[in-house]
Amino acid sequence: MKFASKQSRRYFIKNVSLFSGGLFLACDMNSDAERSLPESDGEVFRPNLFVELKTNGDLILTASRSEMGQGVRTSLTSVIADEMDADWSRVSVKQAPGDDAYGNQNTDGSRSIRTIYEPMRKMGAMARSMLVAAAAKQWGISEDQCYAEKHYVLRKDSEDTLFYGDLVELAGTMIIPENPSLKSPDKFVYIGKDLISVDAENFVRGVAKYGMDVKIEGMVYACIARSPVTFGENESFDDTASLKVPGVDQVVLLDRIKKPFGALGGVAVIGQNTWAAIEGKKALKLAWNSGDNAGYSSEEFIQEMIANVEKKAKLIKKKGDVFKAFKQADSAVEATYTLPHLVHAPMETPNATAMVSNGVCEVWAPVQAPQTTRQEVSDFLGIDIEKVTIHVTFLGGGFGRKSKPDFVLEAVALSQRIQKPVQVVWTREDDVQHSYYHAISAQYMKASLKEGSVSAWLHRTAYPSITSTFMPGVTHGAGFEFQQGMTNMPYEIQNSRFENGEAAAHVRIGWLRSVYNIIHGFSINVFVDELAVAAKKDPLQFRLDLIGSDRVYPSDGVHSLDTSKLKNVLKIAAKNAGWGKEMPDGHGMGIAIHYSFYTYVASIVEVSVIDNSLKVLKVSSAVDCGIVVNTDTVKAQMEGAVIFGMSLAYYGDISVDNGAVKQSNFHDYKMLRIHETPEVHIDIVKSNEAPTGIGEPGVPVIAPAIINAIYAATGKRYRNLPLKGSGNFT
Repeated sequence: MKFASKQSRRYFIKNVSLFSGGLFLACDMNSDAERSLPESDGEVFRPNLFVELKTNGDLILTASRSEMGQGVRTSLTSVIADEMDADWSRVSVKQAPGDDAYGNQNTDGSRSIRTIYEPMRKMGAMARSMLVAAAAKQWGISEDQCYAEKHYVLRKDSEDTLFYGDLVELAGTMIIPENPSLKSPDKFVYIGKDLISVDAENFVRGVAKYGMDVKIEGMVYACIARSPVTFGENESFDDTASLKVPGVDQVVLLDRIKKPFGALGGVAVIGQNTWAAIEGKKALKLAWNSGDNAGYSSEEFIQEMIANVEKKAKLIKKKGDVFKAFKQADSAVEATYTLPHLVHAPMETPNATAMVSNGVCEVWAPVQAPQTTRQEVSDFLGIDIEKVTIHVTFLGGGFGRKSKPDFVLEAVALSQRIQKPVQVVWTREDDVQHSYYHAISAQYMKASLKEGSVSAWLHRTAYPSITSTFMPGVTHGAGFEFQQGMTNMPYEIQNSRFENGEAAAHVRIGWLRSVYNIIHGFSINVFVDELAVAAKKDPLQFRLDLIGSDRVYPSDGVHSLDTSKLKNVLKIAAKNAGWGKEMPDGHGMGIAIHYSFYTYVASIVEVSVIDNSLKVLKVSSAVDCGIVVNTDTVKAQMEGAVIFGMSLAYYGDISVDNGAVKQSNFHDYKMLRIHETPEVHIDIVKSNEAPTGIGEPGVPVIAPAIINAIYAATGKRYRNLPLKGSGNFT
């Protein structure tokens, strides 16, 4: 189908499906309104929602995903620019508001490049095709006699050129191509290269606008006192002292909004600045009804989960007969592993600015899921979604926390209540003590050895499920959670059995960078190392043997688990680390491998343990993530994953007593410091296959590789975390 531009420019986008999952090229999926594609005019060429070319050659590309330091604004727009044959120096980027017209905007699950790489290529190719068509028409020649290069269309038979800006008016009259031709990878100019962030200068100059930088005329600030116990309610408050704090305007009771991403409720102090609001909150006298979670102790809960996984549990998946194989084995190894709750702790705490007036709501916030946020606000206010605007600011880190817009609903509720623009700011203590937490867990593993090889494998897992946030009372995990490193493990074992023990949620459970891959990747990687020791085999060779033959398991129709790729990254990492070399006393190397978000990662960690002082000296990682859009970004994400994973391994521990989180700030929920940072080497496997995830896959391997390296250095095995926070090491 082809449409004349004057008749159906706006409609074309609605009729071209680009990939599975119901997303459409710049498509408004919720409305028939003719707004999905703005008309081009004599001054601006707009072939789709993501491209805007001006007559002076300025090219404005729209980023539909949220920027939180992962470089997505640069990566996605560079894909458009490459296919468009644009001059990168003429490119600027604007952020899309939350709107279904832009397809799925959720910036989580390591999905941005993975899911919209091809659509973004088509956006650029569409624009290039129309510009070439315009040049051909102006020259009176066929399109195949023209080609595009760095913001110009050139003739093959002469030295004539036409600048993109000079083609704006004519290009706007061209027919929109349904299937524009895409470049072959060998013609890429930006894809696969190192590109400096389009926002680097603004970051360095300090002018990039984050959520807390938003200023609205007449705006007030709010800080909220919440129940120390999840879902507790306020019984009473005395605001006498708070109202005496200079700059405090009023104190209001904020009801709980009972939705998965709703507000916890509490007592809000509203002031003329953040200092007044924070100090006013400190001055409140409060009494709480703690509710059902008042008796929750994470230490006691760990013991409950251990008991649940050390006995028969709910069957999830099986192959062969593990119990028969256990009886016939030469020996068996079993172990139980535990991990604590974790919290995201992004550098920028949750915050949001909202203005509700005359049945319209406008929000400015650092959110990872602007469309979810928009829908939640619409539902809460009971207004049409078209009357809600979500402006996405830069995010000072996210890690999954800012895909839950509870903090936005707080600002919206308060603005509606006091009829003023309100900026809600969470303190670090609020962030640590009232978050959505990564699940606490216990894992029981048992495997048998027959002639030095694994003949049977039993894995029981227990943790509060993310689904408990949406369906309170759930005590078992969900299928997608087991697929995060447990039931889809890549080992070739004849007999296997996977079970799930009960675990209720007593705090809000949410996704954190790499989600349940952290839990399963930890227990499996450490357990495989224990098996290698029991089999008296080299841990590297033992893993290669356990992966077994080269096999391909279909995944989502686009990606498949290819065991040869996992073996490849393992060999690369081992070579780079110098696996097998002689080590000084107190030094050791440890291995971990993992497949998550369709990406293959292997890490070799070298540590020293001298006088009970643990130091990670070097991390050598190899990653196969398909086509790489920006190599600098991939390296940065993998390096960041090392730091993130080490922080969790060393210090990550959210502990709860009498229903309340004990940690409060970075003095007792520590992060890795510069002097603890190791040498990091990242090797990226070159590939022309479909891109996979990169933001999260580097995390699960770090902690188990450290544990395995400690064993190699000391002969001592650790089966729980944190290592330093728990007093095991200095």
